[in-house]
Amino acid sequence: MILLDDNFATIIRAVREGRHIFDNIRKFIKFIMTGNSGELWVLLASLAGMAMPLLPIHILWVNLVTDGLPALALAGELAEGDVMRRPAEAAQGERVRARPGHPHPVGGPVDRGYLSRYPGVGHAHKDAQHWQTMVFTVLAFSQMAHVMAIRSESRSFFSIRFFGNPALLGAVALTIILQLAIVYVPVLNTVFTTQPLTLFELGACLAFPRSPSGRWS
Repeated sequence: MILLDDNFATIIRAVREGRHIFDNIRKFIKFIMTGNSGELWVLLASLAGMAMPLLPIHILWVNLVTDGLPALALAGELAEGDVMRRPAEAAQGERVRARPGHPHPVGGPVDRGYLSRYPGVGHAHKDAQHWQTMVFTVLAFSQMAHVMAIRSESRSFFSIRFFGNPALLGAVALTIILQLAIVYVPVLNTVFTTQPLTLFELGACLAFPRSPSGRWS
């Protein structure tokens, strides 16, 4: 560390900023890895005799938009209140994936519960596109629920500043709007091979998403 002034308080500010940056990098990695594992479990469902849950264009959309926009916005997350009250972390061997005391099962898929709860959905609809649209929508909304819950490693979603990261809120709102457009705009139905959902089906897609590892309470 090189000080450009004679004020040792600069060291405190530098340590605080360093921990803040490291926390946001950790959140970014957790979000990306957890989301990708969710996509993997959805695709593996085909090996269990189910219809193909997602099409390649759906996976591309999730990776570019549903994952990409919120993940980038996590860089603007504010520093947590206890960032300077934590013990110093080891210079070597610190795991980015999880901090001791705050386990984060990166392998927890966001859609495995949906597929296990409704194992016969693929056969319940004569049109597989309808089922794929529901799985696609649940996956997208689950990602949004997860990125909101992952904003803090030590505090619940309800105890953090909701408007502390406007960029993230904007990314989540934009992603939800775009996802609804894919479901209900006829031209996009053709491009993404989706079908409009009923209000009941959309409600089910909105109600089921959860964060596999974030802190809600």
